[in-house]
Amino acid sequence: MHPAEQRGRTGLVIQDPDSQVILERVGDDVAFGCENLGVPRDEIWMRVRDSLAQVGLDVALDRNTSALSGGQKQRLALAGVLAMRPGLIVLDEPTANLDPHGVTEVRDAVIRVAEATGATIVVVEHRVAVWSEVVDRIVVLAAGGGVIADGRPSEVLNHQGEELAARGVWVPQFPPARPRRAERGAPQTLLRAEQLGFGRNKRALGVPLDLDILSSRALAITGPNGAGKSTLALTLGGLLAPVTGAVVANKALASGAGEYPIRWKSRELLTRIGTVFQDPEHQFLKSTVRAELEVGPHALKLADAEVDARVEELLTRLRLDPLAEANPFTLSGGEKRRLSVATALATRPQVLVLDEPTFGQDSRTWSELLALLARLVDDGSSVIAVSHDLEFVDALADSTVVLT
Repeated sequence: MHPAEQRGRTGLVIQDPDSQVILERVGDDVAFGCENLGVPRDEIWMRVRDSLAQVGLDVALDRNTSALSGGQKQRLALAGVLAMRPGLIVLDEPTANLDPHGVTEVRDAVIRVAEATGATIVVVEHRVAVWSEVVDRIVVLAAGGGVIADGRPSEVLNHQGEELAARGVWVPQFPPARPRRAERGAPQTLLRAEQLGFGRNKRALGVPLDLDILSSRALAITGPNGAGKSTLALTLGGLLAPVTGAVVANKALASGAGEYPIRWKSRELLTRIGTVFQDPEHQFLKSTVRAELEVGPHALKLADAEVDARVEELLTRLRLDPLAEANPFTLSGGEKRRLSVATALATRPQVLVLDEPTFGQDSRTWSELLALLARLVDDGSSVIAVSHDLEFVDALADSTVVLT
């Protein structure tokens, strides 16, 4: 078959939705594939509107794609593929950045399209429970290559479930271990949000918040895609200026740096508030994993022996030691996420702000990351976590802010 005849036969949604956004406006981005296939103009815009509705992305067609949240970009990428109506749809972690309602909504949209068009669906996914009732076959790959299991979902999960769970597969009947929590002392207020209006371009999202960030406690921020969770987290972390109100640090946390984190210099933030962005690539600076972990400690002018000790500990605890000399940009999505968390931990901040920290993790690394964060909280640190992962929130959070 000539290559030109292959166009549009396969649609791929890659793991990082940012890498799949092409054009400035939402409608144009969804239409891009159809235009390349020579679909008539009137039909293109019918498909664009239909695909956006199917994935639940309710925004204006002229909305700037750079203004979308991570979850909205994931829906956008899927809409662009569905609009082409390919015969094969390949999805790599298609619901990882979506709120719980969005996970079901997007899965059902994909299934409806497949049933209507006869398309074949291939899903790469850690959390098989989302898809196990709607797919015909599960193939489980081994970490070093090869196939561990292959068959109908009920057969694979029932007969090999315990073995697969031990290898890190999310098997509903064998949930990952949760850490035992230590006794914690009375908390202290480290940060206080006072009538905080948060947003971008001087436009506040929602109503002003009053909020205390406490030592030895974990706060979860949840809500639907586009509600402003990442924006709130960046504001609490001293990286975005409040639209109204203020984020104020107590004297112990400020330790001479001033009461407003937004005015702190980057080096002053290092040991006070560490932040992990939603997109881990946005904070990578070096060409190896090891060098990436050394950035923060070197900025603090720590002795070489102390830098080495911290880096080795994090490489081991977050299962990054085999990747120490790898380029961060060549890692998988889950490995990049663990590296981004490790870079924040390397400077041992008193407050840790995490945006979707469990993205792309198998059940084993999820459990290990949860245990690491629980230990930090139990030892007196404060964790602020933006997350759609309800199991993670239930296991770690002492309180929850739900944005709407």
